[in-house]
Amino acid sequence: MLCVCETGMIISAIPWGFVADTMGRRLVLISGGWMDGLCVLCAALSQTSTQLMVFKFFDGFIVCGPFAVVVSNLVEFHGKKHRAFIMLFIGFSVALGALILTIVAYFLLPVHISFDVGTLHFHTWQIFLVLTALPSLTSGFLHIFLPESPRFLMSQGNYRKALKSLQRIYAMNKRKSRDSYPITTLTDATPERDTTHDPSGHQSLRERFARTNKKFVEGLQQLKPMFSSPYLALSGRIYCLHFCQVMCVNSIRLWLPQIFATMHTLEVHGVRDKSMCALLDHNSKRGPTKSLKVECDIHQQPESFMNNIIVAGIGLVGFLIFFPILRIRGVVNHILKICLFVCTFLVGGLYFSRTSVTILIVASLYLTIMGVCASTIIGMCVVVFPTLMRTMVLLLIMTFGRLGSVAGNLLLPLFIQITCWAPFAWLVFLMSIAFLMSLFLKVDFQQPLN
Repeated sequence: MLCVCETGMIISAIPWGFVADTMGRRLVLISGGWMDGLCVLCAALSQTSTQLMVFKFFDGFIVCGPFAVVVSNLVEFHGKKHRAFIMLFIGFSVALGALILTIVAYFLLPVHISFDVGTLHFHTWQIFLVLTALPSLTSGFLHIFLPESPRFLMSQGNYRKALKSLQRIYAMNKRKSRDSYPITTLTDATPERDTTHDPSGHQSLRERFARTNKKFVEGLQQLKPMFSSPYLALSGRIYCLHFCQVMCVNSIRLWLPQIFATMHTLEVHGVRDKSMCALLDHNSKRGPTKSLKVECDIHQQPESFMNNIIVAGIGLVGFLIFFPILRIRGVVNHILKICLFVCTFLVGGLYFSRTSVTILIVASLYLTIMGVCASTIIGMCVVVFPTLMRTMVLLLIMTFGRLGSVAGNLLLPLFIQITCWAPFAWLVFLMSIAFLMSLFLKVDFQQPLN
């Protein structure tokens, strides 16, 4: 199911990037939020695993765009003074969402809910999916009231629209009239694109097609710098780094629920040895289920979600701790190297964990610090790459991360079958590559956006 969703994200990355960098951020955020919420609601109506997989594919296909565009949009609305904090705030929001999701699962999923509406059968997990659609629908609705990114409009040569957007932002922030905005004109060497359009708005079908074709060609032209110096080599290193780190962190993140469920089982049966090797050995000895249910009406005990809530809570606190650290001069430019170096030892330390408490602490610290790493990489790309290609590069970076996630999901079970220490050696190797790549990335987070 995860691979299906990730596949949809990978396929749609380039089309979404092109739309966001040529037609605007606001369009993607509004339409993407509504379509994503609709797909999740359709997934909740699924009656077979095939239907669920189809809707999860389209859900991944759609959510890929807004997920990256929201990063570009937020950074373009803020100056360099708050840029590093904005990236951590995005990570903080993701951690808060993960915490809320696990708390909802803790209270809802153990409850037995089953009812019919006509020929449709509904269970607890479908109600859970309906609740997860609400944030996307709300996001799409709220973005209607927000203006387009002025920086994007200026990069497109639409200075009149950019000025109107700035006036609207000023009025919203200061609660004053738009006419009181102190800046009256925006000028640049680039000609105003709005003057090239037919002011009457009456165009034939042929003229509209020619205009759309011209805009498509212009969009391709503005992406050409991605494949030349200095952006090609830099983006290649970032792609490699993000591929390795996401393969590693998602392997741990997706592995944790099974680890915690096994730990709970061992505690119930009074088994004292809860080391990683004991957990892996217990999972390998479990036989296949004796019967195959036609309907999916499975319920977990609330205790099995408690460790996941603790991990999400520690992640939230971790981001709060990193906020004041970024105020120290020079730290923000080296935080990626430091975090990856520490995480290399943390992921190896999981192998030597001998108690459930130790596993919980090490895994929580690792996922928290890696969350900071992911936010730092995104912030680095926002600073380095210009507005005309920013969202496309962000989507490509996330695409390489998703490729790593899929690869890790397929490779980790193979290493687990070899021996107890093999998966941990593999994860340490991945983290070492990511750390080495970070040594060759030198970015000043205080430099102005292009």
